[in-house]
Amino acid sequence: MPDHERRIPQLREVQRQSWRIAGALHGSGVGAGDRVAVLSANDPLALTCVFGISRAGAVWCPVNPRNEAVENQQLLDLFGCRCLFFQEKFAPLVQAIRGNLPELITLVCLDGTVDGALSFSEWLTRNHREPDTISPSDDEPCMLAGTGGTTGKPKGVRLTGRNMETATALTLMSYPFTHRPRYLALAPLTHSAGVLTFPIMTLGGEIVIMPKPDLGEFLRLVERHRITHAFLPPTVIYGLLEHPDLDSTNLKSLQCLWYGAAPISPTRLAEALTRIGPVLGQLFGQTEAPNMISALPPEDHFHDDGSVATERLSSAGRPTPFTQVAVMDDAGTLLPPGRRGEIVVRGPLVMAGYHDDPEATKDVSKHGWHHTGDIGYLDDDNYLYIVDRAKDMIITGGFNVYSAEVEQALTAHPAVHDAAVVGLPDEKWGEQVTAVVQLRTERPTTPDELMSFVKGRLGGVKTPKLIRVWPDLPRSKIGKILKHEIRDRLVSPTDHTPDRGAGLPREEA
Repeated sequence: MPDHERRIPQLREVQRQSWRIAGALHGSGVGAGDRVAVLSANDPLALTCVFGISRAGAVWCPVNPRNEAVENQQLLDLFGCRCLFFQEKFAPLVQAIRGNLPELITLVCLDGTVDGALSFSEWLTRNHREPDTISPSDDEPCMLAGTGGTTGKPKGVRLTGRNMETATALTLMSYPFTHRPRYLALAPLTHSAGVLTFPIMTLGGEIVIMPKPDLGEFLRLVERHRITHAFLPPTVIYGLLEHPDLDSTNLKSLQCLWYGAAPISPTRLAEALTRIGPVLGQLFGQTEAPNMISALPPEDHFHDDGSVATERLSSAGRPTPFTQVAVMDDAGTLLPPGRRGEIVVRGPLVMAGYHDDPEATKDVSKHGWHHTGDIGYLDDDNYLYIVDRAKDMIITGGFNVYSAEVEQALTAHPAVHDAAVVGLPDEKWGEQVTAVVQLRTERPTTPDELMSFVKGRLGGVKTPKLIRVWPDLPRSKIGKILKHEIRDRLVSPTDHTPDRGAGLPREEA
C-alpha cells in the first residue's frame, strides 16, 4: 500500500488486535489507571493501540511527534507514563528523553527494532495473556492530553470516559452522517482529528489515514474513496483553495468538512462554500472541553432560500445539547445577549481538571463555570461569536481592540493569505495595533493599501499603525499562529525577518 495512504484494517481485526494489546499491557504490569503514551505519526497500528489502552482500563497519553524533545519529556514526566509505544523514526527523540523518565519502564517500537525497546510483535508474544475484566467508571480519566505549551510549561488535561462519550454523541447529533461514513485523516490524530475518529468508528465507518500531509493527495483520496468526512484547520483550507487541482476534483461525496482549531476568515470561508461545496462545518472546543462546545453545521452556513448566511460566517455556531454556554464579566456576572465578556461553559463535556495541578484547576473553574479564556458574545438567536483570546486583546488609547476582528478585516483583502495582529508597547497609547501578514503570491499589495482597506472597514482606532509582510507566519505544531513569537521578533533589535513594513502616525489614523 502506498506510504501516503493507509486504511485501518477491518473492524473485526482492529477489535481482535486491541484485545491482544490490552492483554499484553496487563501482562507487562500496566493496570487500570496507569498512563500509556503513544508517540507516532498518523498510523493504523498506533490508533489501534489507543483502543487497546482503553480496553486495558489504562489512560491514553497522546504525544505530538512534532514537539521539541524537552516538551515531550515534560509531558511524559508530568503524566508518570509507564509504557510508551513509538515509531522507529522517533527513536532518537525517545533516546534523548528516556534517561529523565524513571517511571517509564516499557518501550515498544511499533514498526522496527530499536536498542533498549521491544518490537511490537516481541512485546505481544512475551506478554501474551487474556486481559483482565476492567470496568472503569465513566468519571475516571481515560485520556491525559497536553495543552499547547506555547506560553510556558504544558498542563495535563484529565478527560474522562464521560467526556469522550459526550463529545462523540454531540458530534453524531450535530453534523450530517448518512450510511457508513468514510473519514480521511490528514490532520494529526493526536489532536481533534483523533477524537473525530470515534463517531466514525461508532457507525462502523472506514478511516483512511495519511501519514504525511499532501493537499494534492488529499484531493485524490477524497475522490478515489468517496470520502464523506474530514477535518482541516483554516490554514490548510486556505492552501486547498489555492491548489490547482481543487476545481477539477469530484468532491460530491463529502457530507461534512470540519474546520476549527483557529479562527477562519469569513471571506475565505465563503469562497470554500462555493468551490468545495455546501459541506463546511465548524467545531469549537478546546482541549479542556473537546471539539463540541458549540457547532455550526453545514446547513447553518445558509439561509432557508439557499443564500450564504454571511452574517453567521464569523460565528462559532450554537451551543451543543447538554452543554451550557454563557458570557461572564470579571466579577462573575452572566451577561445578556450582545454583551462581550469571557466565554464560560459547563456540562459533561468539561474536563475533570488539570493533572496534579489543583491551583490551575481552581483558577479555571471560578464561579462554578469552566473559563475558556476566549472573549465573545451570544446574539439574540443564541449564536456564539468569539471576538478574541483574552490575552490577545489590545488596549490602545483607552479603547479595547480585538485582534481577531482586525485579522478578519485583513484577510478579507484578496491579496492576504493570513494575518496576525498583536499589541506592541507604546509610550503614548499604551499599546500599538501591529499586524504581520502573509500574502498570496499572485496578488501583490502594499502595507499602505492594506491600512486604507482596514480603515475603511473598522475606522482609525482599530487600523494597524504598523504592518509588516513576512513570507510565512510562525505556527505551533498544530498550525496555530504563535503570537508570542511574533511579538518577540517585532520587539527584538536582532530581528532580521525579511519583510516589508509601513507605519502610520496615530494622529493620521
